[in-house]
Amino acid sequence: MTDSHLTRRTLLRYGAYGAGAAALAGTAASWDRLTGADIPGRDDGSLVVATLGPAYGPEAIRTLTEGFKKVHPDIKLRINAVQATDWSDFFAKILTQIAAGTAPDLVYVATEGVQLFAQRLGVALDKWVKRDAAELREYFADVHPSLVESMMYEGSLYQLPVEFNAADVYLNSQVLKRAGAGFPAADWTRDDFTDLLRDMKSSSGSQFTPYFWTNRLWGGVVPWLFANGTNLLAESKAPGGAWLWDGFYPSAERRGRGGGFRWTTPQATDARVEESYDYLASLIQEGLCTRPEGGNGQNLIGVFSTGRVGVTPAGGFWAGGLHLAGMQPGSFDVQYFPRWRTQRMQFGAAGYALLRTSKRQDEAWEFIKFAARRDTLMRLFETNQTTPARRSMLSADRYRETGPRHWQVFYDTLDKFPDTGPIPAPPQVAEVEQVLLKHTGTALASRRSVAPALRRMQSDLEKAMERDV
Repeated sequence: MTDSHLTRRTLLRYGAYGAGAAALAGTAASWDRLTGADIPGRDDGSLVVATLGPAYGPEAIRTLTEGFKKVHPDIKLRINAVQATDWSDFFAKILTQIAAGTAPDLVYVATEGVQLFAQRLGVALDKWVKRDAAELREYFADVHPSLVESMMYEGSLYQLPVEFNAADVYLNSQVLKRAGAGFPAADWTRDDFTDLLRDMKSSSGSQFTPYFWTNRLWGGVVPWLFANGTNLLAESKAPGGAWLWDGFYPSAERRGRGGGFRWTTPQATDARVEESYDYLASLIQEGLCTRPEGGNGQNLIGVFSTGRVGVTPAGGFWAGGLHLAGMQPGSFDVQYFPRWRTQRMQFGAAGYALLRTSKRQDEAWEFIKFAARRDTLMRLFETNQTTPARRSMLSADRYRETGPRHWQVFYDTLDKFPDTGPIPAPPQVAEVEQVLLKHTGTALASRRSVAPALRRMQSDLEKAMERDV
């Protein structure tokens, strides 16, 4: 699929989740041939923004469209909400649009696609950020530098983060009470976590699962790797970025920052990676959790809200999700992910990426700034369907109706744990995620399966990382 002679039919055939890596890699490599920007009739004069459909319903689109029109009545805006099951599916569909010659100007991109878009498809925002530094000073003062750094690639900034979600731990209050357990301390350990699961299991019926998690890059096995002081791929920082850090952040907050993350050598056979998988396999063996399922985690809301699951990793988006499922504020709560060797946690963020083929780059930049404004995000995220990138938006009033009680955890995961970082998402992320999902399921079949499955994962990751996207 790295052949540059890709047809639209081929891309459509590979657009589904599970084969998205092939479409992602092939289309990116074929960018120059596939844009079709000169096809007559494609351009109606609008600035076109593509978003992930399930996250941006009609009301959100109206909020953005009407709000932007008030600020920029001279710029015609069209927002296309692309229906997709997850980010991989979304990216594949966007690239299919590109192949058809209907490329948008801006694409809403999560951490999973930041480096792919930056490397092959995106435009660095550096010149506009420098030009409008005075206007943006308030924005950067309100946004944690870790979120900004996750949107950088090789020294340049490609997106302004507008939202994020860290993998914190949600606990069902009813299940805690049934187990006679108190709310865990902020510095609880992996052993405390295991003991809590055992207490939950012993006080519940056969249909109950103490710990439930989904097999994916965000919130899957990765939080346990981070807590154990390791990662799926070797992690380092690219040089550069001083132009941004020196211009917008005080010395204490810019210390150790660079030009974005680099994820390089696979290390699935690292002793700590194997130890992490062995721990999860031991939980399954003991009946404290099930083998992880695929999907985006939406299926978890039902089983958690009805008390059939006690603990699960999720971000600020679940505050709104559980509330919509009928859970009252006091019926659940959230705490940091437990400590192992470290208490480093993981997050994913999102913002708007500007595509190179856009003929309206200055107008697109105006939308990027508008979308990152506090008043815009206040209207957009009213239902707590995510965690705003702006620190000032997290308040007791925001979570009064939905909960949880310890809502401060969402942003304090960054503020109190400054080494918390993004999920490993190199330009080859689609293939990396496929490999991770495939072999994680096999590894956790039994404790004896862990080592051989990780060896196969290592081999497949090495092949994936050698491929040029």
